[in-house]
Amino acid sequence: MTDISALQAFLPCATPRAWIDWALENPDLLMIDHAHCEKKAASTALNLMFRYVDRPELLDALSQLAREELLHFEQVVKMMRERGVRYDHLSPSRYAQGLRRHVRTSEPGRLVDTLIIGALIEARSCERFAALAPHVDEELGRYYRYLLKSESRHFEDYLDLARRYSDTDIEDRMAFFKEKERALIEEPDEAFRFHSGVPE
Repeated sequence: MTDISALQAFLPCATPRAWIDWALENPDLLMIDHAHCEKKAASTALNLMFRYVDRPELLDALSQLAREELLHFEQVVKMMRERGVRYDHLSPSRYAQGLRRHVRTSEPGRLVDTLIIGALIEARSCERFAALAPHVDEELGRYYRYLLKSESRHFEDYLDLARRYSDTDIEDRMAFFKEKERALIEEPDEAFRFHSGVPE
């Protein structure tokens, strides 16, 4: 399996076993929300490209990232159709909004915080693919390992951009958002989602 030690070291905690068990009890929801997450990841990258058109390094990195995320969206939806899982609307988990509510409003803080959050979301997604891969069926486990290989660098892309565009060291902001992320992962949630906390 792809070496994910760097992203595991970056994250503030491991996914709790209670969430893994919850995911295995909700295989259809897991796939549906996974598809939504891939689409949202592409949308986030595109939105940043539209907002910050004067940042060539950002445009280059996020253009490639958006293409990869849309390809993965197509792959997940295809797999769902083959399994008879209907793609439908889902209410979002509190995870992303729980992080984004702390984003600063002035620049470059707004951009830097958004990029740090992007890094956390990408790292957590990969960490969960790795946590799930040994427990799901062979096809899905193989796919999650493929996603690890292709997506494990995304969090580093976001961090590199955050460091590039910040006018100060980003360690304090990273520590701040990591603690927010830890709470969202370890605290109870009512509904299962790919980025939810543990069951109530």
